[in-house]
Amino acid sequence: MTQTSTWAGADQAIAAVWRIESARIVAGVARLVRDIGLAEELAGDALVATLETWPAAGVPDNPGAWLMRVAKNAALDRLRRDKLLREKLQQIGLDLEAREATIVPDFVDSLDDALSGVGDDLLRLMFIACHPVLSKEARLALTLKLVGGLSTHEIARAFLVPEPTIAQRIVRAKRTLGQAGIPFELPPPEALPERLGSVLEVVYLVFNEGYTATAGDDWMRPALLDEALRLGRMLSGLAPAEPEAHGLTALMELQAARAKARVDAAGRPVLLLDQDRARWDKLLIRRGLAALARAEALGGRHGPYALQAAIAACHAQARTAQETDWSTIAGLYGELARVMPSPVVELNRAVAVGMAEGAAAGLALVDRLAGDTRLQDYQWLPSVRGDLLEKLGRREEARAEFTRAAAMTTNARERALLEDRARAKDA
Repeated sequence: MTQTSTWAGADQAIAAVWRIESARIVAGVARLVRDIGLAEELAGDALVATLETWPAAGVPDNPGAWLMRVAKNAALDRLRRDKLLREKLQQIGLDLEAREATIVPDFVDSLDDALSGVGDDLLRLMFIACHPVLSKEARLALTLKLVGGLSTHEIARAFLVPEPTIAQRIVRAKRTLGQAGIPFELPPPEALPERLGSVLEVVYLVFNEGYTATAGDDWMRPALLDEALRLGRMLSGLAPAEPEAHGLTALMELQAARAKARVDAAGRPVLLLDQDRARWDKLLIRRGLAALARAEALGGRHGPYALQAAIAACHAQARTAQETDWSTIAGLYGELARVMPSPVVELNRAVAVGMAEGAAAGLALVDRLAGDTRLQDYQWLPSVRGDLLEKLGRREEARAEFTRAAAMTTNARERALLEDRARAKDA
């Protein structure tokens, strides 16, 4: 083990590892115990073990494997103690991993490769969390909690609803799944379409949290971004005839292509129009455009994800910010607003209209959204308004909007950006 220099250092390492590994651990344990609530509890016990062990002994060379090992050992101990192991083995058809756990003398050594098969486990976990027995809102909240590793506060901000509402949804969802005895398996082909939509939505919400973090000290969370990309590609392979699976993959590939250009050397945010497009990932752009072509070839041109991917493609194909086809983007947002009505979509359309037709036209659209209660805590509303006011030369009003937006955000990098823009109005 590598010794940490301070308890604080170990605590930071534990927090970072847990954010990355928690979903894999819950998924791996759920495959043994067939109970999401119990799996989450046992994963939490593994976290407690790290708090008791790592500060003194040091962070293991493979912390994810260590956590998985402890959690799965705890799962088997629970099954044995409750005399449920035989019953569980019969229920899951002598699952290979559980069977080996009872006959391999050194169970810990048999789990050294903690990531073996974990992709299937995560996919199963996602489809269970998105089971039709749950409401759409509960599916999204539960999957973001289990697979995305987001806090209740972060999920609430993603949904634009109160935090207690999200907490209640998660608790009720886990109780419902436990009572229904949902099997830990992928849905059969005939059940795939009805459950795919919720899964795709969750994957994109996870991607968005990675692309622009709700809270914390970093502008992006690359681990979540990469995980959402990986899951999106898996879903495209699982449902190759579903255009929106390819549409979502296209959208994420095209947006992820900008990741390296979205922060400067100091980790500070760089806005789209100021980005060095030479740093955009050309491979991801090609992959995204190819996925978009597949979605459109399958008849999915007007699907919500394909439309958003088409918008991202407009940006990706513009060699410079000045060459961006904002009129086409504004039209695509208008179509998106018809198929997926949302105040956030309307806000984005206002930005595009402001670029295509002038700041006054964009501001008129933004002001129509001022009374929408769903955006009352959404920092991008005053941020966009401040940007448009600045372009119109209304500097004092712009300063007030940027200050208001900064007060709303819980992301340190975003707050600093908005505060800098507010101070610039005083210069």
